[in-house]
Order: sequence, then C-alpha cells, then structure tokens
Amino acid sequence: MASHRRPKQPSRARVTVLTATAAAAVALTSQAAHADPKPTKDEVKAEVDKLYHEAEAATEKYNGAKEQQDKLKKQVDALQDKVARGQDELNTLRGELGSIATAQYRSGGIDPSVALFLASDPDSFLDQASALDQLTVKQTESLQKIQAKQRTLAQQRKEAQDKLGDLADVRKALGENKKKYQGKLADAQRLLNSLTAAERAKIQEEEAAKDRASRATSERVDLGNEAPASGRGAAALSAAATQLGKPYVSGGSGPNSYDCSGLTQWAFAQAGVGISRTTYTQQNDGTKIGRSQLRPGDLVFFNGLSHVGFYAGNNQILHAPKPGTVVRYESMDYMGTFQFGVRI
Repeated sequence: MASHRRPKQPSRARVTVLTATAAAAVALTSQAAHADPKPTKDEVKAEVDKLYHEAEAATEKYNGAKEQQDKLKKQVDALQDKVARGQDELNTLRGELGSIATAQYRSGGIDPSVALFLASDPDSFLDQASALDQLTVKQTESLQKIQAKQRTLAQQRKEAQDKLGDLADVRKALGENKKKYQGKLADAQRLLNSLTAAERAKIQEEEAAKDRASRATSERVDLGNEAPASGRGAAALSAAATQLGKPYVSGGSGPNSYDCSGLTQWAFAQAGVGISRTTYTQQNDGTKIGRSQLRPGDLVFFNGLSHVGFYAGNNQILHAPKPGTVVRYESMDYMGTFQFGVRI
C-alpha cells in the first residue's frame, strides 16, 4: 500500500541560505555584465603617452628649480665669502683702534696744562701735544670705518640669510617636482605592466619602427632643401643630429642622455650660443614665429610649452621624445598641439 505522508517542508534557515545564495549569484552575474571591460592596447598606450607628457611638464619644472638652485647657491657662497672677508677687515680695524688707544693712554696720562708747566722744553711738548691730537683724529676715523663696516656686514648677513631662505624654498619645489614626475613615470609603467607580453612587445616594435624611420629620415636629402634659420641655428641642428640614438632620461642634459630641453640647450652650446635650461624659459630666448615661418634650426614648442625640439625641415623635428625612446626625427603631425617656433 502506497504511503500518503506529506513531504517534509524545508526549514526556514535552509530557505534563507538558498535565497541569499541565489541573490549573490544574480548580483555577481549583474556585476560581471556591467564590469568595465579591460582597456585595449591602444587605450593603454594613449593613457601612457598622456602620463609621459605630464611627467615631462614636471621634469621641466624640476629642471627650472635645479637651475635656480644652482644660481642661488653661487650667490649664497659669494655673500658668505664677502661676510667672512668683511669680518676679517673689521677685526683688523678693531686691532688698529686698540693700538691707537694704547698709544694715546701712554702719551696722555697727565693733564696737558700741567705737562706744559712742568716741561723743560715747552716747544718739544707742544710738538708731542700736536701728535696726540693727530692720534685722536685717527681714532675717530677708525671708529667711523668700524661703524660703516658693521653696517655693511649686517646688510650682507641679512642678504645671505634671505638667499638661504629662497634656496630652501627652491629645494622644496625641486623635491616636489621630482616626486611628481617619478610618480607619473611609475603610473605609466604600471599601466604598461597590465598589458600582456604580446601587447608590450607590439608597442616596443612600434617605437623601434619609429627609430628606424628616424634613421632613414636622416639619410634623406630633402631635409636639407630648406634654407636654415641662421648659421648658429644650422650649427645647433647639426650638433643635435650627432646625438641620434642617445636615450631620453628625465633631467638629462648630455652628452650621454637627454630630455627635450637638455638636448636643445646642449646643441646650441656646441654652436657657441648659451640658452636657458627649460622649455618655459627657452621660449623667451629668441623671437617667436608661426608655423609657416619655420626654418631648420628654429626651436619648436608643443603641448602647453612642456616639449621642445628642433625644426629640421620637411615637416620633421629632431628631438628627445619621452621615456623609453631615443633622440630621433619625427613628423610634426604626431606631436600634439603646436604652440609656436622660436628663432634664436
């Protein structure tokens, strides 16, 4: 005979667990459906390039602070040397004053009227009294010199102290900008590390292809068809061309590695022209010109003045591009926002 017992109902606890599990599964499925897709190689490369540009801007500010620090350090050293020499001069003046005071004490230990009355030779005494008056005048002059030297020393000490304060501020800015560009480079490296080995290899191959194209460009005669900006501009461009293949390094100013403004400053130095260190100051080292006026040897600025290179002719620039690359030629069409040219 078949059993007609009612099936056992699941416990409330079991129902709760099953419900929670089902809800979690639905939530996970929903999250998976709405999760942000992994960025593509091209998206990662674009973000890395953006970080490199930001790192370059911080590098240029670092370079500016470094240059300012070096100048301030020289000024502080010169002022401190002046203070030391001034203190020696003050000590000498004080010594001279002591000698005068001693001589005066020895010569003037008795009232002049009594000395004249007792003198066996009044004329001789009057000669001595005259000498004593001269010592008093000399003593007054020495005191005036000491007072003037003390005022000068106080002023030089204050100036040195102010410069030391400026130097401390610049060193702080130096550290902050170095930390900033290093952070941007680290962020860029983390993004690159998120790619697969094959994707990273593809990016490296693309950069290598640009380097090969750069070397091929340097062999083309059409680079030299345009008249140079000037003799010095042509000489600077030729000097920069000898550095093709040298690596980009933040803060590099040659001769083994360069950042963008380090290359332009080094190259002009080889042409006998001194220009400043950073993109933000190099823009003021010559006459600003438009794109249609560019000639080989002119400086060209991009991306809010964070990048500089040489115009090389035929729409090409010669520059130190970014971390992980080398000094090379590149089309201006790939350089981002053109700001202006500068003719030194």
